[in-house]
Amino acid sequence: MNKINSTENTDESISISGDFKDFKESSGNNPIEKVSLVVSVYNEEAVLVKFYKEALPYLKNTGKKYEILFVNDGSIDSSRQILNDIAAGDKNVKVLHFSRNFGHEAAMIAGIDYADADALICMDADLQHPPSCIPMMIEKFDGGYDIISMIRTGNKSAGIIKNIASNGFYTVINILSDTKIEKSASDFFGISKRAAEILKKSYREKVRFLRGFVQNLGFNKTTLKYEAGIRAAGQSKYSIKKLFKFSINTILCFSDLPLKLGIYAGISAAVLGFIMMVYTIYSWASVGTPNGYATIIVLLCFMFAVLFVIVGIIGQYIGIIFSELKDRPIYIVEDIKNIE
Repeated sequence: MNKINSTENTDESISISGDFKDFKESSGNNPIEKVSLVVSVYNEEAVLVKFYKEALPYLKNTGKKYEILFVNDGSIDSSRQILNDIAAGDKNVKVLHFSRNFGHEAAMIAGIDYADADALICMDADLQHPPSCIPMMIEKFDGGYDIISMIRTGNKSAGIIKNIASNGFYTVINILSDTKIEKSASDFFGISKRAAEILKKSYREKVRFLRGFVQNLGFNKTTLKYEAGIRAAGQSKYSIKKLFKFSINTILCFSDLPLKLGIYAGISAAVLGFIMMVYTIYSWASVGTPNGYATIIVLLCFMFAVLFVIVGIIGQYIGIIFSELKDRPIYIVEDIKNIE
């Protein structure tokens, strides 16, 4: 049984009374009429039918109009045919087929681009993002919230290394970036139509971190907690190497602090040099001219290490700039089903 709890931001957890109540009631947010479930798919042939059958009752029982928008991110298994079969039997199911694999981030923004609803829920097809959370998310949309961040309280299918790395990633990015991201926030989230419109028109970087963009939008935000389910089938598409690369790109996209390391390194080197000068003068006055060979080697190694780290960081930033200047498409749609 998936555990789901609701928590709001500090300013939203205050009891609604007085002026705050008037603000909430005058915010212009009415109950939503239609919800879009955006689902990214990459080689998920073993779980697609199971996901569809599990998610469908939750959508129907809400009493809202709905659509399920599957984004096939260039799958090389039979996911394409399975999605086409599901769409043929249910006109509320829409499908985008990419021309090749563009990545999970591209799949999610494509789903947002093509979705036609008052509220969007983005999730994966592997059932680690439990469909049982959908009714509570819709309830939050009806309450006037624009951003619903799903906070993962546990992930039994992930190893201890991935869990530690995930916690470390959020800690580092919140230290370096001005945009504070909810710890353990996942690619399972909900956004209102007006938030989706902003993502469609802006935030079109080629190197992307969508859950960070969502946190950066502002608006009325809330959180729901959930425990990730066991992966229904297959294996995770994110290896440690891919997660590390993704983390580095994300940090560089959300912070320019690494570029300032040269300044801090220069100041540190100056302080260290001053200390060494005082030490050398003291040693000369006490015991005569000291043997400085070891000291010189240590300082050279230290300075070259700092220099190469800074050059590497600058190179990463240049690589990101190069990707943006090329302005290639984030994704290419090859085929669509049930989409006008």
